[in-house]
Amino acid sequence: MNAPVDAPTALLVMEEERRADVYPPDVLAEIGRLVRWQGPPRTREELAADPAVLAGVDLLLTGWGAPVLDDALLTRAPRLRAVLVAAGSVRHLTTPAFWDRDIPIVSAAAANAVPVAEFTLAHVLLGLKQAHRIAREVAQSRRFPTDPAVPGAYRSRVGLLGLGHIGRLVAAHLARFDVEVLATDPIASAETARRAGVRLVPIEALFATCHVVSLHAPLLPQTRGSIGARLLTSMGPGTTLINTARGALIDEAAAAQVLHARPDLTAVLDVTHPEPPAADSPLFTLPNVVLTPHLGGAMGAERHRLGQLVLDELRRLTQHQPLEHAIDPAHAASLA
Repeated sequence: MNAPVDAPTALLVMEEERRADVYPPDVLAEIGRLVRWQGPPRTREELAADPAVLAGVDLLLTGWGAPVLDDALLTRAPRLRAVLVAAGSVRHLTTPAFWDRDIPIVSAAAANAVPVAEFTLAHVLLGLKQAHRIAREVAQSRRFPTDPAVPGAYRSRVGLLGLGHIGRLVAAHLARFDVEVLATDPIASAETARRAGVRLVPIEALFATCHVVSLHAPLLPQTRGSIGARLLTSMGPGTTLINTARGALIDEAAAAQVLHARPDLTAVLDVTHPEPPAADSPLFTLPNVVLTPHLGGAMGAERHRLGQLVLDELRRLTQHQPLEHAIDPAHAASLA
């Protein structure tokens, strides 16, 4: 069934490599019943070569490789009334000119949060057993320790830096375990913390008292490099640090020095700055660093969730229902 003749027009613009994962055929077919396509999908580069196509576009669908929503693009898209992004962050594509136009923009951050939170939960549980540390020691000594002392998932403490989509979802997963969850988030209210089932503490207490600390903060001028030697040195014996947020949150030079001096600590780094690290980076060789290439984010079929969220929001839009995942401009500057 095709879209009705009075349906809004839409254009899909994103990188070709991951397009089929994000917008699989069944999702595209459903979208095609709600909108009239303004031509075939395009990449950002193809759109730049033929921007005139924007003149008839009501809805812009995108994902990774999205075009920047600057004044030049918006001037060519006078009918644009919504942007739906099948990706987590919209910081890199939004501009003051976009926010000034009061056009709603949907982010699939909630869908992308699911695999990141699952990945984080796995490493939190491994960290509470200090599995990475003990595995290193076993490999080095070629002996099994007798009754190693580990916190385990019983009345231990897990710290979350940030209570955005992912931080709250990790907290919800941890609610099933007998652990205390602490959190640091300068903009989270007491009510947000209560609903998440966490206790708000200063960042110093988070690092000094938790057996596992997981980073979920946005990268902002005030958070860049904020995890440095002082906080890392304060961590207790055998603590695990997990970063699935942004690599630049950590002062990596300082972290490398602390991790070299503290072989009891473990850093699980799914993000770095830059990505990948420089070839001579100690992150590749430090035995207490678990380095993975953004495995926490949506991979393969997991990316279908992002396109499905856009489809669900598109249904609400065409049925004149409130959007559930539109970004509040007032909070946009504090998002990842």
